[in-house]
Amino acid sequence: MPVYQRRTRVAAPLERVWEFHSDISGLEALTPEWMNLEIVAVRGPDTDEAPEELVAGTEIEMSMQPFGVGPRQQWVSRILGRNKDERTAWFRDDMAGGPFREWVHTHRFVADGDETIIDDRVEYELPFGPLGQLAGVFGGVGFEPMFRERHRRTKAALE
Repeated sequence: MPVYQRRTRVAAPLERVWEFHSDISGLEALTPEWMNLEIVAVRGPDTDEAPEELVAGTEIEMSMQPFGVGPRQQWVSRILGRNKDERTAWFRDDMAGGPFREWVHTHRFVADGDETIIDDRVEYELPFGPLGQLAGVFGGVGFEPMFRERHRRTKAALE
C-alpha cells in the first residue's frame, strides 16, 4: 500500500500542539479553504453529539469539494486510537466511508525542548482496482499541497 509522509517542526510545546489537534476546531483551522470542508456531524464513542475531545471511537462525518469542482465528496473519519505521554503523543484515524479504498492516517507529535515535531503518515489505496494501484504511487503528489498547507496553518496558529 502506498504511503505519504510529511514532517514539520513547530515552535510550540507538545501540550499546546496536542490540544490544537484534539478537537474539531483544530481540523477546521488547518484545512485549506480550497478543500471546501463542511463538518456534517461529530459523534463521540457513546454517540454524544459534538464531543469536546476527539477520542478513540469518535466519528466525524464531513464533505469536501476540492477547488469547488465536481460533486461534494462524502467522508467519514473514525478515530481508532489515541495516546499521550510526556514526550510523545499520537492519534490514528481511518476512513470509514469516502473516496479512498483504504485510508489510515497517523498523526504523531514528539516534544523536542520547547518545540514539537509533527509527523503525518498516510497509508492509502485508491479505488478502481489495478488502475488505482498503478496511480497510487503518484498519490503523494496530490497530497503534498494539502499537507504542506495544513502544516503551515498549524505553525501560523501555534507559533
